[in-house]
Amino acid sequence: MNAVLIILGKELRDGLRNRWVLAVTLLLAALALALGFLGSAPTGNVKVDPLTVTVVSLSSLSIFLVPLIALLLSYDAVVGEVERGTMMLLLSYPVKRWQVLAGKFLGHLVILAVATTLGFGFAGVTLQLAHDGIELAAWGPFALLIGASVLLGACFLAIGYLLSALVRERATAAGLAIGVWLLLVVIFDMALLGVLVADQGRVLTPSALNAVLMFNPTDVYRLLNLTGHENVAMFAGVAGLAEQVKLPFVVLLLAQLAWVAVPFALAAAVFQRKSL
Repeated sequence: MNAVLIILGKELRDGLRNRWVLAVTLLLAALALALGFLGSAPTGNVKVDPLTVTVVSLSSLSIFLVPLIALLLSYDAVVGEVERGTMMLLLSYPVKRWQVLAGKFLGHLVILAVATTLGFGFAGVTLQLAHDGIELAAWGPFALLIGASVLLGACFLAIGYLLSALVRERATAAGLAIGVWLLLVVIFDMALLGVLVADQGRVLTPSALNAVLMFNPTDVYRLLNLTGHENVAMFAGVAGLAEQVKLPFVVLLLAQLAWVAVPFALAAAVFQRKSL
């Protein structure tokens, strides 16, 4: 376990030195503030806390942005070290391959978690102070948004590690990462929407739709956020979907955790057999 913590610390120092934490924090905070202030104009008329409206906007934005940041962090985590020759040097020490992978993964996850929490948290506090002051009741959905965003990032970190362990060149890993991002973030939902329109409920029943949505971590993330609280679901316009998708919160959470565990376990297995 000491080896994992040492590698975790190294990744954190690299992230701070390369300004990853600062850059991601500022980006997320700026976008959250922009969406919050742009979307808060009608909230005063309908007496809605600006955080509630901001959760809806940020949930849609985070689906595009958080996976991309996670893949940028992780796509060369293994293959980049192999190409530079530092992986051989690292493995010459008394450390196991799974420890290297776990330490690097946890380091990247901490970077992503700190940047997301600070960026979104700063934006949330600023939005409330700019309106009617701090209202603790509105922080439930917003805290869920932050936690779910970190978990979504962990999913794509694990996917990035799997891609990085499978290939032998950084360019290949980068291309695959872009392809996976396009498939899971853009193409999957567009294709599913087309199938739903064409099917008209004949084959793709609500229970079948439940199963299909579990095959995409971004859809699980969307359901966690937008159907987890009644007010958020109402303003997101997904109340009808919430009625169709009868999935408990625990099931959605376990599905998201599985999207972290399975790709990472596969990455560890591939890396264990990888010839350096």
